[in-house]
Parts: sequence; C-alpha cells; structure tokens
Amino acid sequence: MSDHGPDPFVTDIEAGTLANDAFRTTLWTGRHLQLTLMCLQPEEEIGLEVHHDIDQFLRIEGGSGRVYMGPTREDLSFTRDVADDDVVLVPAGSWHNVVNTGEGPLRLYSIYGPAEHPHGTVHLTKAEADADEHDHHHSATDHPR
Repeated sequence: MSDHGPDPFVTDIEAGTLANDAFRTTLWTGRHLQLTLMCLQPEEEIGLEVHHDIDQFLRIEGGSGRVYMGPTREDLSFTRDVADDDVVLVPAGSWHNVVNTGEGPLRLYSIYGPAEHPHGTVHLTKAEADADEHDHHHSATDHPR
C-alpha cells in the first residue's frame, strides 16, 4: 500500500484495514488530515503518547483491545475495552494508549487532524515505529496493561 494523499482518493477502508499487516501504514496524508492503518499483534500496544495539537479518531475493524486515556501519563483514568466497529476519539492533549488484549491481531485505522506522520510513512513493526519516532513522541517507559 502507498500513501495516496493529497490527491483525491476513495477506498474500501474496512478491506484495506483488514488486509494491512504492518504496525502502521499511512494511506492518505493531506494538508489537514491523515489516515493511517494499524495492526497490533497480541499483547502489543501503540505505546503511551500524547499529541498536544492533534485530535485523533480510531476505529476498530478486527480484534479486541483496551484503551487508556487521561490528562497525564500518571493519570489514565479513562479505560475502555474495544472491539469490532468501536470508535475511539482522543482529544488533543490527552495521554493515550491502545493495547491488544485479544488472541489475534487488532486491526484499526486512525485519522489525525492535522497529520502526525510524514507522507508515505510505513512502520512494519512497533520497534521500527519507536526508532523512527523517538524524537517525535513522549513515550513512557512502562505502559499500563
């Protein structure tokens, strides 16, 4: 898959999300929005992070997981279990993490406003994502489970 933005684009988002095996793939990057596909393996997590000026929308297309959110990395008082068809809205400035709690892959797509990752970003694994984003994100060393 490649990043089709900022050109006009139409896709079957469910089929694309379910077919994606990479940890993160940017599917469309525009001036004000970005669409990424994600696949978390069992017990894998996105990683505790905060986007100070970015709102985020996530939709679960396959698998199950747990979402953590809160005002600080130490106060993740908002916790919800999520599964197919659930939507998660992360306000700018909210610390958050998503952990795969199921036995199979957790497949989801995420929309950022404005874009978070460089056009064409593909991270095949979480380790690759962490290495690439070390300077961009505020990752905690121990993540809630």
